[in-house]
Amino acid sequence: MSYRRDLRRYLAHLADAGVRELGEVTEARLAEYVGRLRTGDADHPPLSAASAARAVSAVRGLHRFAVREGLVDDDPSRDVRPPSPPRRLPKALDVAEVDRLLAAAGPGHEPRALRDRALLEFLYGTGARISEAVGAAVDDVDLTDATAVLRGKGGRTRLVPLGGYAVAALRSYLVRGRPALAASAARPGPAVFLNSRGGRLTRQSAWAILRDAARRAGLPVDGARGVSPHTLRHSFATHLLDGGADIRVVQELLGHASVTTTQVYTLVTVERLREVYAVSHPRARG
Repeated sequence: MSYRRDLRRYLAHLADAGVRELGEVTEARLAEYVGRLRTGDADHPPLSAASAARAVSAVRGLHRFAVREGLVDDDPSRDVRPPSPPRRLPKALDVAEVDRLLAAAGPGHEPRALRDRALLEFLYGTGARISEAVGAAVDDVDLTDATAVLRGKGGRTRLVPLGGYAVAALRSYLVRGRPALAASAARPGPAVFLNSRGGRLTRQSAWAILRDAARRAGLPVDGARGVSPHTLRHSFATHLLDGGADIRVVQELLGHASVTTTQVYTLVTVERLREVYAVSHPRARG
């Protein structure tokens, strides 16, 4: 149904422009049509990027079909790209929210409480993915040098620094918490973060620990702004860039193969700058 409607609109647009044959369509004409999808006209409201992309896909399919069937010689849609949806910025907590989250992690001094605090301090202090944190072995962590080895995507490894809070939380856990958890297993494994049976903590359990801490801290856990498994990683990168860190350094710390992936975090900091400007500058609002 949507496909038919998109094609009817396109053919009506061509007819209004005096174009009677597909062979008369030019790339410029197509580009104009794509622009009109986003701006709307007297008969149609503007389309979202996703809806416009669907409409462009239908039009390109029509032109490919015409070439394949020998109805026209050229495909003018070949180099016309659908509009890209707006880039979704990573969710990041501000520093005060991170402080509340970490303070709410694992209340008390039981082994699991020590583990939960150490896990969240590790995630925020290193920018590790949850899979990298639960995959870390005891031998990967050097509290003397305040470093950790993270094993990332594609088998790539990287050495990252550990902040003072993460070192302190890990030391408390490794000395007083982990041995008690490891005692529950006949043959405890090498993982840093163990579950209550002495086995390696799973990603799902780590996610549950984060959600529980977020609820105690009064932070949302559902919806677009909810705390997610990547929240502390996003916050780590955003706060480094806000603090003046070079994007190439952040790229290395996050383990991104390309700096292009890291550049999305610069958009987050620009948004933050806009917010501060809007409320701080006396002539920010007309």
